[in-house]
Amino acid sequence: MAKISRPKVALVTGAGGSIGTATCQQLLDEGYRVFGADLRAQAPSTLPGAVSYHCCDMTDEHAVNLLVDRIEADAGNPVSALVNVAGVVSAGSALDLSVKEMERVMRINVFGSFIPCQVVGRRMAKNRYGAIVNLGSVVGKNSGNARAWVDTKELDRAGNVAYGMSKAAVHTMTGFLAKELAPRNVRVNAVAPGPIATDMTTSFPETLRNLIPLGRMGQADEVAHAISFLLSDKSRFITGETLDINGALWCD
Repeated sequence: MAKISRPKVALVTGAGGSIGTATCQQLLDEGYRVFGADLRAQAPSTLPGAVSYHCCDMTDEHAVNLLVDRIEADAGNPVSALVNVAGVVSAGSALDLSVKEMERVMRINVFGSFIPCQVVGRRMAKNRYGAIVNLGSVVGKNSGNARAWVDTKELDRAGNVAYGMSKAAVHTMTGFLAKELAPRNVRVNAVAPGPIATDMTTSFPETLRNLIPLGRMGQADEVAHAISFLLSDKSRFITGETLDINGALWCD
């Protein structure tokens, strides 16, 4: 049977961050036409020049619809790969956390992934082709890396309950979408990184870093490689999976 040639058009949200930038570069290397979205008015200098950059609030459904319309008009093809990297971190004690902070993190990390999944997922379902990868976290599985029973100060420098709850929601959302979209030939997976060396983890406690069995923090390109695999035909029978990338910090 002849292999069907599919358009390779990717939208990467949170493209301005370390993992987003690494993912954009990885997909460019694989021949994708890559569109990056972030809240910054101008494309970050670290973003590859071949990426078509757009400023967009991914929690705004109307704005996301307009963005995808522009992308598909520019590319002349539908989006075939969506990678939701956009998100924020939060730290601090659960007992002291404000409702306002919880709402902020949940809105950005959950709705900021759900809305693009919904907007692009509908189009992929109609076209009966596509793959989505969401960014989860080990903190959405292990109830946090900080050891509050040993040193409460670690709570101030590692992902907290708001961050963990938001990422657990992303994992669950991924499974629901995977089951719903599978009959339409659309796959939905997630990656759950452990501590990755980015601008968001510069204050990560050394004591927690030493608990990673591989003996180091992960690199952004290692997450990008996993995302690439889940988008590719090499994983064509994998959907609904949340892939751990954490150096054995958490095993399930």
